[in-house]
Amino acid sequence: MERETALELLKKHVKNENLVKHCLASEAVMRALAVRLGGDAEMWGLAGLLHDIDVELTVGDLKKHTLEAEKILKEYGIVPEIIEAVKMHNEVAHGKTRAEIFHKALAAGETITGLITATALVYPDKKLSSVKTSSVVKRMKDKRFAASVDRSVIMECEQIGVPLEEFSTLSIEAMRSVAQELGM
Repeated sequence: MERETALELLKKHVKNENLVKHCLASEAVMRALAVRLGGDAEMWGLAGLLHDIDVELTVGDLKKHTLEAEKILKEYGIVPEIIEAVKMHNEVAHGKTRAEIFHKALAAGETITGLITATALVYPDKKLSSVKTSSVVKRMKDKRFAASVDRSVIMECEQIGVPLEEFSTLSIEAMRSVAQELGM
């Protein structure tokens, strides 16, 4: 599926502008991770873009989230590798543990976008250009900051061979590349 078609599909199912921005940020991070880890940037980017396609439909219920996504993505002929990565970014719904690099990359990549966004929003200008790697790493340690962000999922970056500091830098830079689309 072409990227523009995937974006239209996402917007058909996700109406909340901030959720769409989260998916755009996740796409950018996944493309950067693919380059870093030798993955397919198009495939990884599409997984990032489409990973939360059912979040409004399932009202964020982790026991259901990605079950509907699987049906939607199959209906549109999305390749099985993307569908499986989308499913596995939410282990809760499937009763399985992530094992593949692609799956861990998506889970960690989409999760760190929330921490980076929250970090940007505490700066006076609310811009990604102000976010420093050291600030993200520091805020990883403060569990009260962006409390809903699961730090253990972000730390899966180290299981795929990308140390936290490098992962934070890579993710910040990826998000900066789409800062205009993110309004940040």
